[in-house]
Amino acid sequence: ASKHDADGRVIIVEFESFLLLNTYAPNNGWKEEENSFQRRRKWDKRMLEFVQQVNKPLIWCGDLNVSHDEIDVSHPDFFSDAKLNGYIPPNKEDCGQPGFTLAERQRFGNILSQGKLVDAYRYLHKEKDMECGFSWSGNPVGKYRGKRMRIDYFVVSEGLKDRIVSCEMHGHGIELEGFYGSDHCPVSLELSKEAAEAPESKSSG
Repeated sequence: ASKHDADGRVIIVEFESFLLLNTYAPNNGWKEEENSFQRRRKWDKRMLEFVQQVNKPLIWCGDLNVSHDEIDVSHPDFFSDAKLNGYIPPNKEDCGQPGFTLAERQRFGNILSQGKLVDAYRYLHKEKDMECGFSWSGNPVGKYRGKRMRIDYFVVSEGLKDRIVSCEMHGHGIELEGFYGSDHCPVSLELSKEAAEAPESKSSG
């Protein structure tokens, strides 16, 4: 993880009853090269190793730079077909918008299942929400106008899922209300109390 540490991409805070992990995952990029696809594969491998060996309940938040399922993007066909300057990667599972390639989505799903983790927002919100269901929005001018992705998350250990009270996106609409000048909006998680403790955290991607 030393290459990633230099970027300040990982913060871990240990509390008595849980670990709070904040990460800024590297963007997958568009090409089969060291600083794009290969870098993200290494990151995902390291994250998989980490979630499999944690010894406390985990709350993992931040810009994870992946939209897990079609419901997590506004325009699945647009993002699946996206290319940069006409470049087509050698493997079809690496094709498409960074964050929505099949390879990334499959690796993220594996991290969740192997780490026994639950996507808190999707746990509560089962339906596609075209108004408030995304945390990142493309440039309001040009072909990315109105094209949005959910790439900022709170992910929790399965043992915490029954304590999820709320998990919300605080931006909405293609005019980026609640985005506060960023192309990401804040995401919040509220958990119910356990004994005398009520962890509540916020992430603003």
